Amino acid sequence: MIDLRLLRRDIDAIAERLAVRGFALDVARFREIEERRRRFQTETERLQHERNIASRRIGKAKAAGEDIAPLVAAVGELGSALDAVKVRAEAAQAELADFALAVPNVPDGDVPAGEDESANAELGRWGEPSAFNFDPLDHVALGGAQIDTAAAARMSGARFSVLRGPVASLHRALTQFMLDMHTGEHGYEEVYVPYIVGRDAMTGTGQLPKFEDDLFAVGQDGMYLIPTAEVPVTNLVRESILGEDELPLKFVAHTPCFRSEAGSYGKDTHGLIRQHQFEKVELVQIVAPEQSEQALEELTAHAEAVLKRLELPYRTMLLCGGDLGFSAARTVDLEVWLPGQNRYREISSCSNFRDFQARRMMARYREGERGTVEYVHTINGSGLAVGRTLIAVLENGQDGEGVVHVPDALRDYLGGTTRLDLRGRTDGQAA
Repeated sequence: MIDLRLLRRDIDAIAERLAVRGFALDVARFREIEERRRRFQTETERLQHERNIASRRIGKAKAAGEDIAPLVAAVGELGSALDAVKVRAEAAQAELADFALAVPNVPDGDVPAGEDESANAELGRWGEPSAFNFDPLDHVALGGAQIDTAAAARMSGARFSVLRGPVASLHRALTQFMLDMHTGEHGYEEVYVPYIVGRDAMTGTGQLPKFEDDLFAVGQDGMYLIPTAEVPVTNLVRESILGEDELPLKFVAHTPCFRSEAGSYGKDTHGLIRQHQFEKVELVQIVAPEQSEQALEELTAHAEAVLKRLELPYRTMLLCGGDLGFSAARTVDLEVWLPGQNRYREISSCSNFRDFQARRMMARYREGERGTVEYVHTINGSGLAVGRTLIAVLENGQDGEGVVHVPDALRDYLGGTTRLDLRGRTDGQAA
């Protein structure tokens, strides 16, 4: 949630910065709500003061043997007026909170303006796009019957898949490889988290109220399937005050992710690119504010290390305002090269949310033993999206005859297999 003090201090400057992401802040509405809130607060304080004075008069009059009935009646009237004003003050405060919940995070100063991904800024590249002496297949044609969307459609509808045989094994191997790398080499604590969460958890990380149409609701109890492990993992610090010595916290979790993709029908419907159910290995860091810029660089490097180890060419992109997620102040996307599409595609978004999510979750830390209590900063990113990594390994490793080269880093996870024969066989011989 945006810090209301920023809006009160210089709302025009905040509105100008939010325009970078294409968001039109309703300055007039904020000022009207804020003016009401202040007026009711001032009236509340005035009535409280008058009631306190009147109450003291009752004590003095009683001690002097005077009739206190008129004074008691006056205090009662002041109390009734105070209760009425408090109701209006609380309503104005609630309206202000609802207003703030709908305002996205303020982009960092170096986030470029732009409406969509075409304005994103390339920061760098690693590796060269694969060169083939044949026309490379995309993952659907390459996987054949082992990527079975027809069977999935019969039981679940569009945008689901069944993985079979070596493709399913590769998917499992990628997941375990990523978890082992992030826990063993990068210092993350692995966590297993619920796949169903309540409305408060979704609101805490910014999925609600704005993106309700993109979520899968469960029953009538305000519960939702998680769209990303970011939600339950970040909410581990919900409504808590951490010690400064507990930071940074670094978590990694493997979960399925469920998204209705309400606004994306007609886009990326081919194969595994955009599914209602997919899996990710998610990285989350909870840090002190002065650590957050470094933490984003570190987390991004950890996601990049997976791509490098898997020998997958990629590029890094700084997202423009129009492509920035609702809760993010800054996002660096990693885009992997997919020969079957002859283009780079997003495989990880690494974001610094500053204190935006922490304010919504009331996630704080104390500076020193008796220091002030401040909001933590939250950072997260995919390390990586498993399905898209599967696509990249298949398409970049193909040999033109239905066989896929297995990167060295994955061979131990596949029983020493060096090649996957997607025509129905695996070859475990040494490369």
